[in-house]
Amino acid sequence: MTDKQWEVLQSVVKGERVEPLPVGFIIDCPWLPGWHGISILDYFSNDRLWLQANLHALNEFPDIIFLPGFWSEFGMCTEPSAFGARCTFPANEFPHAHPVLTSAEAIDSLPAPDPRTDGLLPFVLNRLKLAQSAIEAAGHRIRFAVARGPLNIASYLMGMSDFLALLLTEPEQAEKLLRIITRFVKQWLAVQRETFPSIDGILLLDDIIGFMGEREFRRFALPSFIELYDAPVSVKFLHNDAPCRVSAPFLPDMGVNLFNMGFDVTLNELKQSTRNRVALLGNIPPRDVLAGGTPAVVAQAAGELVRSLSDRTRVMMSCGGGMPPGVSSANIRAFYDAVRK
Repeated sequence: MTDKQWEVLQSVVKGERVEPLPVGFIIDCPWLPGWHGISILDYFSNDRLWLQANLHALNEFPDIIFLPGFWSEFGMCTEPSAFGARCTFPANEFPHAHPVLTSAEAIDSLPAPDPRTDGLLPFVLNRLKLAQSAIEAAGHRIRFAVARGPLNIASYLMGMSDFLALLLTEPEQAEKLLRIITRFVKQWLAVQRETFPSIDGILLLDDIIGFMGEREFRRFALPSFIELYDAPVSVKFLHNDAPCRVSAPFLPDMGVNLFNMGFDVTLNELKQSTRNRVALLGNIPPRDVLAGGTPAVVAQAAGELVRSLSDRTRVMMSCGGGMPPGVSSANIRAFYDAVRK
């Protein structure tokens, strides 16, 4: 992200009116390798190709803000690998982390990983170190520390169904697991910030909060996110494209000031539920419209989204979630042009 783009993002977060409305997308392994013309495995295993793919997107669309920018990741395997999860990497499919916890009792012996040395995390950091000079030579800086959220990581360590059942059947063990993971995520974010002083933002991604009622959210999720977002950075970004009507009213209390949601809720509704204290990144349907529609269909959806806004502050136009596989350059341009008009 360039200095100018970072200033625009901060203006949006502060509630300043930005015209024309800025356009931004979360981009990572589901979209970028295929769009660039390489396999997902090449993207993960070849630092040169990873850098080229990111620079390709930035050069192709210089007026679009790509978040978090130069995302060094290994899909959903990144953080679970530090806990010893076996990771499967098909050549051109999304990677998968296998559970390591076979019972609630196993939580008591779960190791506390060192984010500097364990799993894939040192590779994440070193990729950025090796690319830092090229990133800065292109006029960009590393702006975000990024991590999957604690409930998301827990669902991989235990398996989704077993973890959600644990919340109801053995809540004390669930709290113990989330405390271990939250401490780890906090350390991981801190290591990234220490390694790259240009970082002034945090991005957490956690869809599991979308499958919780308010009582469970208050008990199991809210304390962890309050702790994780309690950091001296100016942009505190959350992605949750699962249902968010339960959690959205708590976003200001969590410390979140930028939110990427799904498309089952309107931006106007979210402005109301968050008391217009949180900037919103969204939210046309990503798969069926941005990826599956024609440029004309994408342009129509983008225009309708802009016209629907009751308040144009604290908004950045995007899709509801991250950029999905198969989105064409023509559709991205159609979206951007429609917002500009």
